[in-house]
Amino acid sequence: MLSRAVRAVRGLAAAAPAPSCPGEASSRMTATRRLAPAASELGGEQHRRHRSTASSPTDSQGPPKILITGSLGQLGLEMARFLRRVYGQDSVLMSDIIKASRDVAEEGPYIFADILDFKGLQEIVVTHRVDWIIHFSALLSAVGEQNVPLAVRVNIEGVHNVIELAKQYKLRLFVPSTIGSFGPDSPRNPTPNVTVQRPRTIYGVSKVHAELLGEYYHHRFGLDFRCLRFPGVISSDPPGGGTTDYAVFMFYEALRTGRFECYLRPDTRLPMMHISDCLRSLWEFMTAPTDRLHRRVYNVTAMSFTPEELAGELRKYVPELEVTYRPDSRQLIADSWPQVFDDSEARADWGWRHQCNLSQLVETMVQEVGAQVKREKPADN
Repeated sequence: MLSRAVRAVRGLAAAAPAPSCPGEASSRMTATRRLAPAASELGGEQHRRHRSTASSPTDSQGPPKILITGSLGQLGLEMARFLRRVYGQDSVLMSDIIKASRDVAEEGPYIFADILDFKGLQEIVVTHRVDWIIHFSALLSAVGEQNVPLAVRVNIEGVHNVIELAKQYKLRLFVPSTIGSFGPDSPRNPTPNVTVQRPRTIYGVSKVHAELLGEYYHHRFGLDFRCLRFPGVISSDPPGGGTTDYAVFMFYEALRTGRFECYLRPDTRLPMMHISDCLRSLWEFMTAPTDRLHRRVYNVTAMSFTPEELAGELRKYVPELEVTYRPDSRQLIADSWPQVFDDSEARADWGWRHQCNLSQLVETMVQEVGAQVKREKPADN
């Protein structure tokens, strides 16, 4: 039987819209609309940035045509919605190797794209006159350790293809990196933008490879390569196999059952950010003038917390929440990662500012996850 506290939170989620993380003046709108204003709504410096960077390297007018690979993952779908709000529905081309749901297919253009098929990617870029590629296709940390050969193909060969493609057609290319690109020899608190990395997972190794190859192509061939090292990204979407996903699982299990078994120790501190800040950081970085970018790879973050701290904040909404801890192999991965991310260079160079702190993140997730849990079949009929 579910506790009365869990039932109460479910009722709260159904009765109220999700609170907004992004600042004092934001209204209670959907996350995508709230974070991605239409170009006509942009004002001042943001409007000038949009006008000066929207055009492609080859076109003098109009919004960029953007191809998103791996677009059915946690970040891809929300990024597509964000960018369609800014640039228009037809300006964003979603792609993946699996069939999209009817709802996603009806939102805007969606095509099959295999990142290991270079000629197929060439055809897409030429046919659709692509200007930007946002490359999300990857196997994440925990999943990659279970299938290293596949991770090498997807995470390394796939990056080779999109980098060479971007060079050939003079595209702007974004490849995300991660806190997982650091290893046990890296300083952990804080972890600066430039330091020893030497990760211990194939996911991290592949991301360091992407960072260095992209920087090389920028310096050698002038490729407009851009890369952000993201922390753990928290959203109400189902997790994709990352070590930081415990945080999302905790919300779901807290609101379903009031109990959660965590695969990390209670004191495991990791950098995190809500997806709203993640999407906005990517867009602001992609539209930042080139002369403000002193690097091609930047750390970005919003907060750092432990499972114990997250559970404490969540108990404000689910007072009876019981959390037990049973560390598994993912603990070794987490122990090699940064505890606190230093993103001061991103803040200084292109004005990055996070807007969602821990208490706001928890309030937002309780609303959004609670709404999803309420739609599930009740467990105690």
